[in-house]
Amino acid sequence: MDICLLDATELARLVRRRELSAREVVAAHLERIERVNPTVNAIVTLDADGTLAAAAAADERLAHGVEPGPLHGLPIAFKDTHLTRGMRTTQGSPLLADFVPDEDELLVQRIESAGAIRMGKTNVPEFAAGSHTFNPLFGVTCNPYGMNRSAGGSSGGAAAALAAGLQPLADGSDMGGSLRNPASFCNVVGLRTTPGRVPCYPAVDLWGSLTVAGPMGRTVADAALLLSVMAGPDPRCPLSLETPGETFRAPLERDLRGLRVAWAPDLGGRVPVDPDVRAVLAEQAEVFEELGCHVEEACPDLDGADEVFRTMRAQAFEQSLGVFLEASPGALKPSLVWNIEEGRKLTGADLARAVTERTRIHLVVARFFEQYDVLIAPVSQVTPFPVELEYPSVVDGQPQHTYIDWMRSAYLFSVPATPALSVPAGFTPDGLPVGLQIVGPSRADRAVLEVGAAYEAATGHGRRRPLLPE
Repeated sequence: MDICLLDATELARLVRRRELSAREVVAAHLERIERVNPTVNAIVTLDADGTLAAAAAADERLAHGVEPGPLHGLPIAFKDTHLTRGMRTTQGSPLLADFVPDEDELLVQRIESAGAIRMGKTNVPEFAAGSHTFNPLFGVTCNPYGMNRSAGGSSGGAAAALAAGLQPLADGSDMGGSLRNPASFCNVVGLRTTPGRVPCYPAVDLWGSLTVAGPMGRTVADAALLLSVMAGPDPRCPLSLETPGETFRAPLERDLRGLRVAWAPDLGGRVPVDPDVRAVLAEQAEVFEELGCHVEEACPDLDGADEVFRTMRAQAFEQSLGVFLEASPGALKPSLVWNIEEGRKLTGADLARAVTERTRIHLVVARFFEQYDVLIAPVSQVTPFPVELEYPSVVDGQPQHTYIDWMRSAYLFSVPATPALSVPAGFTPDGLPVGLQIVGPSRADRAVLEVGAAYEAATGHGRRRPLLPE
């Protein structure tokens, strides 16, 4: 039994039943981190002594009859954008290299209150900008399925750590694919949740709904387990949904016979998709048909979503990062500077038009989901690309002019506020992972997880683990 490759649901069960101790679980993961992380570079801050001490305390509580939480004894490294009291939160920037928060983010509080043990932090792009994880502070995170390939981003360190067995669960966040792209690249599961499902506090904009937090795991059930402790209302967060997190802890088994599935291989001609990705995903509609679903090629009208996303993204970058550009204009990567400056060009009319158009698109997509239960589509338009590139400059022969152009297949679904799951869908001939995106109506997070779990059980692609250095 390789402790580090057990499903998180099984690992949690073994610890609760005292068939494994938290000490054993933590020690196994720390040994694996010591051996593998120097090559993968997924975990950038590690508190081994504190983690071992916390594991010992967890075992003592269980021995004294304290009711264990659902994540009791499971080690986790948090994304290096989330505030962690007493542990640095750098956001991958030298400007925050020594920043040590004096409070935990709500997400961190909830995960640790459920019994998880904090190990450290996972790598991110500079200020989480872009879907390739590299920064001047810690360097690049490599894909465990190809060490010369990108792990995606911005939750690239989290996804790579999961794939490499460095942690059993991972938290992430997603504005335009930051959970989904790295999950696709690293053959793990990532869920972009409905806005409000996982409340975020503190935040610059408590009404913001473009960026959401969500879970990652090596299986859909593992992601649902983590979501069960992340989700639930918080009175400080005006958009938070009332549904309790425990809803996601129930078994996900579901008969998909009769499910109405829309298949959008290129989002209605809106995005180019590389041939390797198309070849892997071409077979996936048949999987749903074999499960008894009614599948037809269809996509909602997403015209206007590209402009809405870019406008709202630029506004958010100026809102949260403009101060860093003013204080240290030469310390930010050019793509980040460009995105902030795009925000500074916006007028009130631009922002008003984006809000109005987003409302229209949301309603168009809601009507689409009256005809279909879920939509399946590519997560990413490309396979994991070489680590020395900042981003793919060409997709299926079409130029990509900025660092976000190639992410359209993910970010177009950020606009209508729909939950979107990335689940392993297979491999290219040279062994690179490809993910399938399963999108559902707003607030249908559990339904999307149920469909993903049935697809996962039918295919088993997520069971293929990478070959790692010994």
